[in-house]
Amino acid sequence: MRKTSSFITILSATLLALLVAACGGGGGGGGGSSTSTSASAGSTVTNISPSPQVVAANAVQVSVDSGVSSVPNMPFVSITICAPGTTQCQTIDHVLVDTGSWGVRIFASQLPASMSLPQQKDASGNLVAECMQFFDGHTWGSVKLADLQIAGEKAASLPIQVMDSNYASMPAECATYGTERDTPATLQANGILGIGVFKHDCGAKCVQQAVTGTYYGCNGSACTSIPLAESLQVANPIPYFTTDNNGSMLSLPTVSGGAQSVTGQLVFGIGTQTNNTLGGAQVIGVSPSTGTFTTVQGSTSYSMSILDSGSTGLFFGSTVMPVCASPNSAYYCPSSTQQMSAMIQGVNGVNSAVNFSVGNAASIAQTYSGESALPLLAGPSFVQSPVFDWGLPFFYGRNVYAAVEQQATPGGTGPYVAY
Repeated sequence: MRKTSSFITILSATLLALLVAACGGGGGGGGGSSTSTSASAGSTVTNISPSPQVVAANAVQVSVDSGVSSVPNMPFVSITICAPGTTQCQTIDHVLVDTGSWGVRIFASQLPASMSLPQQKDASGNLVAECMQFFDGHTWGSVKLADLQIAGEKAASLPIQVMDSNYASMPAECATYGTERDTPATLQANGILGIGVFKHDCGAKCVQQAVTGTYYGCNGSACTSIPLAESLQVANPIPYFTTDNNGSMLSLPTVSGGAQSVTGQLVFGIGTQTNNTLGGAQVIGVSPSTGTFTTVQGSTSYSMSILDSGSTGLFFGSTVMPVCASPNSAYYCPSSTQQMSAMIQGVNGVNSAVNFSVGNAASIAQTYSGESALPLLAGPSFVQSPVFDWGLPFFYGRNVYAAVEQQATPGGTGPYVAY
């Protein structure tokens, strides 16, 4: 879903800012017994396999830290962008790992002026630009070709979005999608690494017809909405790797309470190496058109549920828990930490019970002020009634897999998620 990408909101002007992305409940699994030194007093961080200290060629270190703007629950990696076929490269840090979107997005300001990336063109020779829609905002910029390097993996001549509000003239219909996220400070990251279950960020829908507020062909400053072949669209890099190209596994330690920072791994491939086997993970089939599954929580069924590392909390509607007082009304403030459960239902018929906890967001902001890993955050906002957004708190203490559509894996052909 195009509108399931990262966006910003403020929990407290002085205490906590939260970023929410696309599409559960925290705490789960994990062997291992090493404890991170980043844990503060009263909190515990326990690593799970694979050990973050041992990084293989198909893996890269992931950090949940203070990042660009001290927003909690944001997993970051560094990626290297190169002009295709050259050694003219730039490494960019604090790029958001987003399993709820697909495609690489980098700010033009993060690239040196001397780096010349080829402009993507459609079959008619139009210079391609994109408006990427968010829940409450948008990004705008050209589509260019770059070699992407991350860990030991490389995707050659990958279409990426170079975010730049000054590129050509932004169409008026793009500007209507909420606030423009036109700088690292407003996006809270230097870019996005979208590695969800789809290969391209719009897919067949944008091939069949021009979709307003999506892809544009630009001539000078004038840009017109156009259809675009999938091969030319901004792309998930994983299926373009030579190896380990059927999906990914995001592994983060268990966090109890809060922590200043935590370190884990993003491992490429599913069942391609000894460090990315599925093991006993539950395979949850997702819709091949939307990437969603069903969550049943209490008496409510959320038919458009998503697993999303780019979302800083669990977001779903509830009549049981009170929302926080203004200005924190985007989040829940129960009188005590709530122990909850839900049933995740895959389109493949697999049912998975998940236990999770929801804390008082105002109290969390005070108790763990300045800390980056906060597993008890949840709220009702920014999701429509059929959506249960399982954000980063779900990922703590789990190995979470995203299998790319049409790619064969030991758990079947993607798309699916697993944990």
